[in-house]
Amino acid sequence: MVSILDQLSADIKRVPHQYTYGKVSAIQGMLVQISGIQGHLSIGDRCFIRARESRFVPCEVVGFREGAALAMPYGTLDGVGLGARVEVTESEAVIRPDPSWLGRVINAFGEPIDNAGPLRQGDLAYPVRSSPPPAHARNRVGEKIDLGIRALNTFLTCCRGQRMGIFAGSGVGKSILMSMLARYSSAPVIVIGLIGERGREVQEFIQDDLGEEGLARSVVVVSTSDESSLVRREAAYMTMAVAEYFRDRGNDVLCLMDSVTRFAMAQREIGLSAGEPPATKGYTPTVFSELPRLLERAGPGTAEGSITGLFTVLVEGDDHNEPISDAVRGILDGHIVLDRTIAQRNRYPAVNILRSVSRSMPDCNSETQNEIVNRARQLLSAYEDMAELIRLGAYRRGSDPLVDEAIHFFPMIDGFVGQGVNERSELEQGYQELSDILGMSYP
Repeated sequence: MVSILDQLSADIKRVPHQYTYGKVSAIQGMLVQISGIQGHLSIGDRCFIRARESRFVPCEVVGFREGAALAMPYGTLDGVGLGARVEVTESEAVIRPDPSWLGRVINAFGEPIDNAGPLRQGDLAYPVRSSPPPAHARNRVGEKIDLGIRALNTFLTCCRGQRMGIFAGSGVGKSILMSMLARYSSAPVIVIGLIGERGREVQEFIQDDLGEEGLARSVVVVSTSDESSLVRREAAYMTMAVAEYFRDRGNDVLCLMDSVTRFAMAQREIGLSAGEPPATKGYTPTVFSELPRLLERAGPGTAEGSITGLFTVLVEGDDHNEPISDAVRGILDGHIVLDRTIAQRNRYPAVNILRSVSRSMPDCNSETQNEIVNRARQLLSAYEDMAELIRLGAYRRGSDPLVDEAIHFFPMIDGFVGQGVNERSELEQGYQELSDILGMSYP
């Protein structure tokens, strides 16, 4: 445990030597215009507005206009008026992570919210918004990672340092799939970002879905839906910064973020408030520039560690070609599609195998493993092509030998892909079970 004296000593060392002040010259909606500090602020800098009753409102600079800085608050503007003093104390948001952060729940500013005492501060400062590692210096993706879910381990094999998207509409099982990944993955360190999460579900996720064993190797970053757009966006950056710290310590980190769509929505709110023109479906241009800057931070590092990223994407109106889905799919190394029609027939996880892709396959598999997976995909595809005729009873057995085989094997393969919430499946076990179903030999 960190003593109060040690924590106080560390805080005193970080007190700035001087302060710069400006004043509020205008307020429009959630946008605050700050004058008198030209040359002292830049985009992304933080400042504090002194409100009534000595309350300080943290803000972030999002733009400039006519010689004044434009800032948005992290909280409410209650008690802030014209002429209110603005204090500039830091130029860059940084955190000082420590291995003892494992098992803790923090907010978008790296502060503990689990009533378990203060967080120990490390020696190295990590910027919350850092650049991805240089492309020419990054390692290649590593060996396969056991995600503990049969459908993903066999049909959508993921390697260490790979980045995958989980695409689904609302109520199709994204959060349940994320909880299974957090519990059953073989990754030694897990960093979970709950971006814009429902407040009532946070404790349920931590206590029921993650559990004590899962929490012990995890850091959970929480930003609820009632918090400002700046806080929701900051939580995504904080998640990546914590993951980068553990990666640099040589760990293979599993980074789970739910969801990228809420990050994009938060950036859209910020852009529109700052006066950006709306582009596709109201999303501003900075949304599409910030997405790769966030997602590219995951992946292999330049040394031993890596960040394997699994990011959920809320597909609006079940349209998988809507702007955010299309942009994220082009950045990541594969996509896992959850299908509402599969969920409606009560098969979970509702992964649509034929519409999902892992770009590390087939290179990461052995020849025997690829033969098993390809055979199963062939049968699923043949069944899907004739599914309507089969359901209507219009297909006559014997018309196509491959379709006859597909009809025979489909219930068994579909049952194999389904998995209970409290059931774990190991990597090699999945290939063995699938080969037994298909009558193929597997060493």
